[in-house]
Amino acid sequence: MTDFKHPSEELTKGDFTEVKKPFDLFHEWFEEAKESEPNDPNALALATVDETGMPNVRMVLLKDFDERGFVFYTNFESSKGRELLFAGKAAMCFHWKSLRRQVRIRGAVVEVSGEEADEYYQSRARGSRIGAWASKQSRPLESRFALEKEVAKYTAKFGIGEIPRPDHWSGMRLVPTSIEFWHDRPFRLHDRILFTRDEADQPWSKERLYP
Repeated sequence: MTDFKHPSEELTKGDFTEVKKPFDLFHEWFEEAKESEPNDPNALALATVDETGMPNVRMVLLKDFDERGFVFYTNFESSKGRELLFAGKAAMCFHWKSLRRQVRIRGAVVEVSGEEADEYYQSRARGSRIGAWASKQSRPLESRFALEKEVAKYTAKFGIGEIPRPDHWSGMRLVPTSIEFWHDRPFRLHDRILFTRDEADQPWSKERLYP
């Protein structure tokens, strides 16, 4: 009889629990997810809280990351934007089903520089740049036609010229103080490694968690 081998046994290259730098490990896993995920390996669940402490979560796309943190973009007048500006902190969860892995991240959020936001905004498709002007994100919309009218208005306004970035649209960087790596193992005996630090300029500490 052939011994049973759990699918995740084929996916782990070496012992990731020995890694001492969380951003290095995230980069490695993210590159592998780009090869295995059928759609949007940069998709993540972003959790925030409102003024009453009620939580909110939605999917967004990671647009950049380095040792300063994880960057995504939003309309600051949306529910998401208002909650981020109110609380000044957030949480993320990446789930790469094809790899049986997830990464959970928590920390403060800070606005990216205007130059950084401008550079990313100009890299977007023209329709997406117009959409940033046309959409009053998260607010009531009377009909799809009303949105299409707004798109037409700004399409005519900007013509074939440059489309500037709206003042209410920019990027946020989550500066992590906690990053947990989770890898599926047989019989729910998963690997969980948690990196923590008190402040962004301090070194990371690492511990293994019970599954």
